[in-house]
Amino acid sequence: MGFPGAADLDGDRIAARLAADPTDLSPASARSVATTLLADGVFSEPYCEWMPLWYELGLIAPVRYGEWRLRRVAREVAAAGGVTVSAPHFSRPRDVVVDGRPALAGLSGFRERFLAAAALLHLEWFVHVAAADGIAVPSDLVERTREESLSYYAGDRDRLSPEVRRFQRLLFADDAWVARVDEAYGLDSRLFGLWERLLRTERRRLAGE
Repeated sequence: MGFPGAADLDGDRIAARLAADPTDLSPASARSVATTLLADGVFSEPYCEWMPLWYELGLIAPVRYGEWRLRRVAREVAAAGGVTVSAPHFSRPRDVVVDGRPALAGLSGFRERFLAAAALLHLEWFVHVAAADGIAVPSDLVERTREESLSYYAGDRDRLSPEVRRFQRLLFADDAWVARVDEAYGLDSRLFGLWERLLRTERRRLAGE
């Protein structure tokens, strides 16, 4: 999207330094890594609340264990770097009204709920992590993306504006991250495979509109 500050972030260098010695990061790198880990840790439980009850109940235990692990590592990285980080607040269905109705009223199935949650929570995740990296995301774009995306995925809107559609297409690129995690840990997970397909399909659809 060409946001100011994005070109200054050397993710490959930070990843290499983290792999070599997670206690030897610069304060800026430690803030970036710890914020990302903390945001990842608190992401999944709110996401589960957007999904059908059977999905939430099936994943809540591993989700909470994963959050505990990621919070612990985030604290260690932040302490070693001498920085303080905070977790984002993710929207839950009870907090959101779409086109005058409760958020879940316009979502009838697993795919619809998955995409609506992805569109909203990935935006909130990105804005929080970007701020820790010194990336300036225009507030008016954030507000338009939130409003349009909620109405598009859970309401009455029939299309996204070009800039918001491009932004969401990039946010849906998490399919590559899901695939890397699945491969790196040798999971061969059917659930990860489903996530990857849904994200990839939506990203490609947005690119083709």
